[in-house]
Amino acid sequence: MFSFAPIGVIRSCFGEKFGIPRQPGLVPAARATLELLPPYNQPAAVRGLDDFSHLWLIFVFHGIPWGQWQPTVRPPRLGGNRRLGVFASRSPFRPNPIGLSAVRLEQVEIAQGQVRLHLAGIDLLDGTPVLDIKPYVPYADAIPEAAGGFAPTAPETTLKVAFSPAASAFCAAWPEGDLRELISQLLRQDPRPAYERANPAPQAYGMKLYNLDVHWEIRGGAAQVMDIVERVADTGQPG
Repeated sequence: MFSFAPIGVIRSCFGEKFGIPRQPGLVPAARATLELLPPYNQPAAVRGLDDFSHLWLIFVFHGIPWGQWQPTVRPPRLGGNRRLGVFASRSPFRPNPIGLSAVRLEQVEIAQGQVRLHLAGIDLLDGTPVLDIKPYVPYADAIPEAAGGFAPTAPETTLKVAFSPAASAFCAAWPEGDLRELISQLLRQDPRPAYERANPAPQAYGMKLYNLDVHWEIRGGAAQVMDIVERVADTGQPG
């Protein structure tokens, strides 16, 4: 029996599972901060880390029910119509719900006794516990001739994305990075469940980014961002 304590926690733009890219690196505009926890938040622990452009993060899938693994799963890449062994997939529903992501390291921040790693290209839910960090070493970790099984290449991003005037205006006023580009990159990945993609009827969806609710529709094979609403913090006080 092994027991591991998190070394840090992810503060991510993703407030829920729906909409998160299915692999790291597919949405370069998706950013997060990894906040190291005591006693691991020491500058000495990350000395030399900023010499690397990418990192491996070993983390826990904390946003799913535990103990519900199955020996076979339906990978979305195969349209959800074919079962493969769980160990031949990257499904989060595993005997031990541990994930592995290669992410871009943009900055190592050390300030006021805190150590934070600023990351990009992430596929991690806000609040994700991180168990370990390892530097990505290209000569050992990149294997160009490797076989990719049922996912030999990156998924196609053919879904066109448009914004309503109201959504465009909201993005233009957003102070924290390029919100329009983030939403565009996410929707081009088509986060809909595979079984819904063949449905020709108009479909409405919503996803949580930062403290925002993003509402979008699929019409005629294209995504239209209808509106973006900032969520009001719940103070626990009666209205």
